[in-house]
Amino acid sequence: MTEREFAIDVVKRLHEAGHQALWAGGCVRDELLGLVPKDYDVATDAKPEQVRKLFRRTIAVGASFGVVEVLGPKVDGTFLKVQVATFRTDGAYSDGRRPDEVVYSTAEEDAQRRDFTVNGMFFDPLAGTLVDYVGGQADLHARVLRAIGDPALRFEEDKLRLLRAVRMATRFELALDPATEDAIRRMAPQIHVVSAERIAEELRQLLVHPRRVRGLNLLRDLGLADAILPEIVTMRGLPQGLPNSPTGDLWDHVMAVLDFIGPSPSFPLAMATLLHDVGKPRTVGRTAERYTFYHHEHVGSRIAAHIAERLRLSNVESDRIVWLVEKHQYLADAALMRTAKLKMMLAHPGIRELLALHRADALASGHSVAHVDYCERLLEEWTEADLNPELFLNGHDLMRRGIPRGPLYKKLLDGLREAQLEGTVKNGGQAWELVERLLNEQSPPVQQE
Repeated sequence: MTEREFAIDVVKRLHEAGHQALWAGGCVRDELLGLVPKDYDVATDAKPEQVRKLFRRTIAVGASFGVVEVLGPKVDGTFLKVQVATFRTDGAYSDGRRPDEVVYSTAEEDAQRRDFTVNGMFFDPLAGTLVDYVGGQADLHARVLRAIGDPALRFEEDKLRLLRAVRMATRFELALDPATEDAIRRMAPQIHVVSAERIAEELRQLLVHPRRVRGLNLLRDLGLADAILPEIVTMRGLPQGLPNSPTGDLWDHVMAVLDFIGPSPSFPLAMATLLHDVGKPRTVGRTAERYTFYHHEHVGSRIAAHIAERLRLSNVESDRIVWLVEKHQYLADAALMRTAKLKMMLAHPGIRELLALHRADALASGHSVAHVDYCERLLEEWTEADLNPELFLNGHDLMRRGIPRGPLYKKLLDGLREAQLEGTVKNGGQAWELVERLLNEQSPPVQQE
């Protein structure tokens, strides 16, 4: 059984018990667009307690909002599931995110409290009929994203809708209805009532989408970027290219790089690409011949770390984003780098993302990608043992030799790793010779026990 078939069964069971039941929201929109819905939601006049009596396995995921999750049979080890919500109208939204109370109502009233017309339609899968109280089908055909009713009221109820509008317009290639667009622009500063985690989740979905550039331009044009990512707004107007031959501004360059990272990047790669030159506005200088941005990668990595903390990204995401921003120019002279230094970089778990960023940055700038091709060729030629060899000696060996424990151990082992990567130390005997040489270079000399 598929999730779609299970969603039909849920509607059928509710109908047989004398209740009205319809598919609702995004799954209806997706089916009309010929897309496979991510999940199916059912709206019904049955109360939550009635829904729970009808189905054997249920979870009250939103009891206060009349939402019950109905579990079906297991498919590939996972239960099929459909959320069933009672038709409702919402009370006041005092926190700008969730209603203080809900009142059970009719399908038409339920449609009127939803966010956008394309999400406000219902579908009866048993009769094969669309139930559209809000003009969603017409807007979908016209490729328009329109808030239901008064846009300002819809956004006042839930400020996250300001960002959802951008993501939906981007994902489905919809133009914003003028009144909806105007309300977003006026209310953009209020997005701060939404938690950082929810804002970050919207950015995750937007940035990995193939049409991410359009979404970012909408964020900027609507004033939402000023509210959630003010650091990127200053890229607009900063010149690129030579002073006497400009090639656009930094924003245009970054958008081009975002286009070149491909249709399905990871979120850390996409976020790092957006931020890879974020340090340039703070480091810009000019000579007679060119603009300079000395150390912008280091300034940018600090800005990226601050943004990641503000958005409460995971440590894994934050560390990768900051590393990518800091290293986004690092491999430009890969062919000239010492073997050990290059191997240590190529052994990093984020190297494929870094190479993707290097390639995209070069393509967007009209530069050669030979350095990227060179690194990718080495990754094919070198094995894991070449890139990250097991050391001939470890800390226990140094301890048994009588070398006092301390910071020196790291220096000795780092030196050994570099020598093994360079190929100048090829066995244990040579490893001890290197250790002895490094010990003799210490000042004052380290006395062995």
